[in-house]
Amino acid sequence: PAEIRRYDRRREVLVSGNIASGAFAGDVRAAVLAKARQVPTPPGYSIRATGEAEIQEESFAEIFTALVLAVIFIYLVLASQYESFTDPFTIMLSLPMSLVGALVGLFLFGSALSIMSLIGMVLLMGLVTKNAILLIDFVKQARSRGETREAAILEAGPIRLRPIIMTTLTTIMGILPIALGIGPGAEFRAPMGRAVIGGLISSTMLTLIVVPVVYTLLDDLVHWRGRHRARTKSA
Repeated sequence: PAEIRRYDRRREVLVSGNIASGAFAGDVRAAVLAKARQVPTPPGYSIRATGEAEIQEESFAEIFTALVLAVIFIYLVLASQYESFTDPFTIMLSLPMSLVGALVGLFLFGSALSIMSLIGMVLLMGLVTKNAILLIDFVKQARSRGETREAAILEAGPIRLRPIIMTTLTTIMGILPIALGIGPGAEFRAPMGRAVIGGLISSTMLTLIVVPVVYTLLDDLVHWRGRHRARTKSA
């Protein structure tokens, strides 16, 4: 060879290539590695992905860590503001509903699960909770004024529907140019916008139905535990 290449202080033979238009990097990498593992290698030799493929694998691991940290930080902030450990669970129910919508959005647009789409899912963690916050906060304020739980929930839905729809639509309209892939290099950023739009639509549609139901169930559970502790102390 004209030169000796080394990687991690070991000699290497580098085979590189670019991905054709219309193909996904993750699918191509998996197919190439699957065929490469079928090649018999002598002791001391190995076939592995390097370069952008290796960086992408590391980024996937780090982005999932960021996703978990985002959920933890959101719970801590909500728990401190509401001074409750159960109310944040009701609000954070929007998070799994948004992830389902993000995956559906990627599927409908024909986008793969990439680093940019995962970044969009991390962004969703902070965006979708605002719908449940608007709803639950109104319910808690109404109950503090003496209204019953059912009356507060029935009043919160119609009143909070307009601001929830307005904030969701403005966010979607702002991200739409990114999702449509307009401009140079937009195909790299498009999965992020598509994941965010899909997550916002699904969370908005389901929040108005699921969150009040879960809030009622958790509130009943809290009252049941309170009565159970009172009977235990009196006994």
